[in-house]
Amino acid sequence: MNRILHPVVAAVAALALAGTAAAQGLQKADVAFLKQAAQNGHAEIESSKVAQTKTSNAQVKAFAAQMIADHTQVGEELKALAASKGVEVPNEPSAMQKAKTKVLSTMDGARFDRRYADEMGVDAHEETLKLFNRAAAEAKDADVKAFASKTVPALEHHLKMAKELDAQLKKQP
Repeated sequence: MNRILHPVVAAVAALALAGTAAAQGLQKADVAFLKQAAQNGHAEIESSKVAQTKTSNAQVKAFAAQMIADHTQVGEELKALAASKGVEVPNEPSAMQKAKTKVLSTMDGARFDRRYADEMGVDAHEETLKLFNRAAAEAKDADVKAFASKTVPALEHHLKMAKELDAQLKKQP
């Protein structure tokens, strides 16, 4: 029994080490970027799905739909890049991001719309844009750097849209 089990354990260990070795090819900061970017994207998608069901404001619905579509596409690209580097990225937002979405989901009407636009539109995109700009400037891996650089213009556009939506919603009673 030990003779059979030993090669199996060795094979499993070798596979685990191979995945770790591939991920170790990246700097810790690059791995951290990929993981944080994935969580931020999932948070944007989840909160936007809540917005789709909670709001009756056509502008908020349109913004949320755009965020779901764009962040889903970028998330797929990110996941493929991470996998090619041997990095497993989270499949969901962080606990803190989930808590924000949960609080948001308890609100209704104009209060919900303003909070969604402010927190998940403006604040979240400012944070994510800083993350991507830093990776675009400082990532050691060329593919990670290129991905971050390529994504920055879309995030800048999202931030601009979010600020415009936030300003419009703040004018409403």
